[in-house]
Amino acid sequence: MLSNLKKGKLFTGLLLVACTLMAALSMACAQDIEPRAYSNAPVGVNFLIVGYAYTRGGLAFDPSLPVKNPQIETHSTVLAYSRVLDLWGKSAKFQVIAPYTWLSGSADYNGQTVRRVVDGLSDARFRLSVNLYGAPALPPKEFAGYKQDLIIGAGLSASVPSGQYDSTRLVNIGTNRWSFTPEVGASKALGPWTLEVAAAATFYTDNNDFFGGSTRSQDPLYLMQGHVIYSFPRGIWASIDPTYFMGGRSTIDGIQSNDLQENWRVGGTLALPVNARNSIKLFASSGVSARTGNNYDQIGIAWQYRWGGGL
Repeated sequence: MLSNLKKGKLFTGLLLVACTLMAALSMACAQDIEPRAYSNAPVGVNFLIVGYAYTRGGLAFDPSLPVKNPQIETHSTVLAYSRVLDLWGKSAKFQVIAPYTWLSGSADYNGQTVRRVVDGLSDARFRLSVNLYGAPALPPKEFAGYKQDLIIGAGLSASVPSGQYDSTRLVNIGTNRWSFTPEVGASKALGPWTLEVAAAATFYTDNNDFFGGSTRSQDPLYLMQGHVIYSFPRGIWASIDPTYFMGGRSTIDGIQSNDLQENWRVGGTLALPVNARNSIKLFASSGVSARTGNNYDQIGIAWQYRWGGGL
């Protein structure tokens, strides 16, 4: 039997980590890395995540689409599953994400206004991350005594072209191409504060059926993100999340577009435990500057349920 003190540590630690895995809505956008993405968690614990996000402005999941003056709204729901793994003694996390999106609005293309109203599945995403240093794979009983110092991790995400797509329309929910995002990150605990930095690059395959049969290719999109996180009593935490990304210039039928991205975003996250198995996260972000003008605002909420791992 665990002592009451150990039970309290285990409960608080799991709630802190549980909220970190609610990255499903952020991962639906290529420009986002979730705060606490490299936190440790007990091996064998599972997470079911249901969330909702609203965006207004540009197209969040394809910001380099060759349009101007976008006035687009999206409502997205997400169902995701995560599991904590033991990879050769290192803690790791695997996640599957299935979004569904309602999109409406307009944008300018070649001097004409294009309007679109559509709903359907967005591209599914998969992510595998591993903590290379500072976060060993631990069962729940041993995890009760774990205390974070410095964690260094790496991950790989993949987006599958499974979303709704119509090559006769310029604006779509799916992208009709694969993308792969390797990333590295570090997390340092300083009392109730945690400082994090992360870097990633997204590489795209070609879309060979873009808007009437054209071929659209895109340069890699590079991202850097930081997080300043404060942990309150009872497993509550909040963070400020600045993001910078650049690159992603596209080429259509061999003609390079003037859509090089160099954008800043800032956001915030609030995680609230409900009980030992349930937690809620609120998040919001907004574009500070965007070279191409394809900026957007986002707000959302996610609920998470955890089980397994002997808990």
